[in-house]
Amino acid sequence: MRKALRWLLALTVLIGTLSTASAATAAEPEATGTTGTTGTTATTDIKEQLLSIPGMSLIEEKPYTGYRFFVLNYTQPIDHRHPSKGTFQQRITVLHKDVSRPTVFYTGGYNVSTNPGRREPTQIVDGNQVSMEYRFFTPSRPDPADWTKLDIWQAASDQHRIFKALKKIYPENWVSTGGSKGGMTATYYERFYPKDMDGVVAYVAPNDVVNNEDSAYDRFFAGVGTKECRDRLNAVQREALVRREPLEKKYAEYAAAEGFTFDTIGSLDRAYEAVVLDYVWGFWQYSLLSDCDSIPADAKTATDDDIWTSIDTISGFSFYTDQGLSPYTPYYYQAGTQLGAPTIGFPHIEKKYIRYGYQPPRNFVPRDITMKFQPYAMRDVDTWVKHNARHMLFVYGQNDPWGAERFRLGKGAKDSYVFTAPGLNHGANVAGLVPDQKALATARILEWAGVASSTVQADPSAAKPLAKFDAKLDKRDVEREPALRP
Repeated sequence: MRKALRWLLALTVLIGTLSTASAATAAEPEATGTTGTTGTTATTDIKEQLLSIPGMSLIEEKPYTGYRFFVLNYTQPIDHRHPSKGTFQQRITVLHKDVSRPTVFYTGGYNVSTNPGRREPTQIVDGNQVSMEYRFFTPSRPDPADWTKLDIWQAASDQHRIFKALKKIYPENWVSTGGSKGGMTATYYERFYPKDMDGVVAYVAPNDVVNNEDSAYDRFFAGVGTKECRDRLNAVQREALVRREPLEKKYAEYAAAEGFTFDTIGSLDRAYEAVVLDYVWGFWQYSLLSDCDSIPADAKTATDDDIWTSIDTISGFSFYTDQGLSPYTPYYYQAGTQLGAPTIGFPHIEKKYIRYGYQPPRNFVPRDITMKFQPYAMRDVDTWVKHNARHMLFVYGQNDPWGAERFRLGKGAKDSYVFTAPGLNHGANVAGLVPDQKALATARILEWAGVASSTVQADPSAAKPLAKFDAKLDKRDVEREPALRP
């Protein structure tokens, strides 16, 4: 997804959230119905089993060969500390294979797809997959929305209740996973509920521990790819600001034709600069070094249309409009309250051409929503991972900017790994690792899921995915959005 930039609990609040976890789980529903030996031959049909869970309702069932795929609503407390104070409907999906198989719990950290899809760990273990829509992404948003209830502990508690509800139907091992913000989500879930999952596979998960210290990103952009490619990208970005006047005129015409407005960010000028400054980051997040040939070779002699098209293709001029920002208000709220947001320098652009720089998440959230940053939330998670990680795998792409600040393991971590896929971007995965790491990662995932053969246990190099690749179900392209975001 083309994802936009911008990205604490105070220590006492973090301690409080841990102590109140038991209060939230007291309201968990009990799943009922007969499980049987397999989902297709059980005494009770799998749909009936799912719908027998209190608070679970069916939106639709979609067919897919070899599976049953359900789109469901699940009733969740708005506040897991006070379950009696209102509920909302949270969308989840279930890709059902067999109750005797392991289950992968996936979240992308945003909206959930309502079409059948299989994440890489699901293919590796040949299992079921439960996918969750992150709270406050429509339609999984309370009405009215109390934004103070959008934090990483509340979202982890959503996952915990879903797991507890479905574990009685799917009793075998569970592995959580997610990419980017979803990888962050899987990590936070493990931090707050470490006894739920048997393993965690977190892809390209940023880890902005100290929000005001972002020099790692500057170092990344100074050395990523080749100098020739960096120079091309930097030149186009600079030229777009040099030609601000004619290109903003084109932007105004575009916005008028499409009915775009700029109330949240404040002006077309602010939006224009935000799009342009996302350009270099966006290229490395979603493109490969081989794609450099698509960048104008000589920005100074390129036409206005050439510059516009290159910026629009990578950053997306529609994004910082009110219409582009609105679906991502929950992300920017979290970036401005807990997750943090990177800021980088632009040494190749004279200061006279930059009016705003990277703007804070506050500028992308409507002003009637109150925000206050909590500087201890990410530090708490980072410390916990370093000292307590168990059965966790982090996968990063060598050329992905978001990996400049990543999770790292300390002496307290056990059976946990951080691997980097050479030459890959924000779509990095286990399949893209060097052979030894690919085999080890696959073997550990199989082991955590409880389906590693004796051969694999004895020799991890023999590990391979248990399910055949399905071009439609296992689409591996990096997910894109019209702008940058983890």
